[in-house]
Amino acid sequence: MKNPMKNKLLYIFSLLIVLVSCNQENNQKRLAENAKDAKKKKIIFENIQKGWDFYDEPINEATEESIKTWTELRVFMQELAQKPRKTIGAFQQKSDAISKKAMVLNMNIPVLFDKPQIKSRISVLITKVRLLDMYIHLDNIPDKKVVQLVGEINKELATLQRQMDILTEKSKIPVEEGEDEMRRMLLDSARAIPNNTVMPTVIPVGTRGIINPNDARVE
Repeated sequence: MKNPMKNKLLYIFSLLIVLVSCNQENNQKRLAENAKDAKKKKIIFENIQKGWDFYDEPINEATEESIKTWTELRVFMQELAQKPRKTIGAFQQKSDAISKKAMVLNMNIPVLFDKPQIKSRISVLITKVRLLDMYIHLDNIPDKKVVQLVGEINKELATLQRQMDILTEKSKIPVEEGEDEMRRMLLDSARAIPNNTVMPTVIPVGTRGIINPNDARVE
């Protein structure tokens, strides 16, 4: 007759072996998945780090001059100049900071640039920056889209700066001497003449007293 205790021990031992094997297999799968996920995140980080290249300095005279008095634009450009380095979390924090700086670009615009075309470019720029901030905070970050938006933001910055340069150049065009004074005189003369004024008929010298046969006669 077999020993019941021995059979029970063998059963328990076999069960333990099975459980240990399952745990090892699960651990191996988990480690493989973690390694795959880490590799994917590394590739995303490297792609974003490589493509994160903003125009952090003014590319024309107009912008360089304007940021001296346009504090919001100057701070925004300074924020772009500070590139994150170590982790994707650092890029997320930087994106959030850039978005906040972009949101106030419509404030305190210098008089020279306070024009519809400038405000329109700023609105588009803000939209692009906010999209960048949204995409980089997703759980599954679309790195290609993030890099694409960086390029689009650079294009919007360049367009904005060209518009500012055009306005600056127009402001430098000198007014011809006497042009303003002539305009004022013409305007004053036009205002001085009433709308219902009838201009007198001038009779040429030497024709006075000559009867025009076509004129009506008084009998």
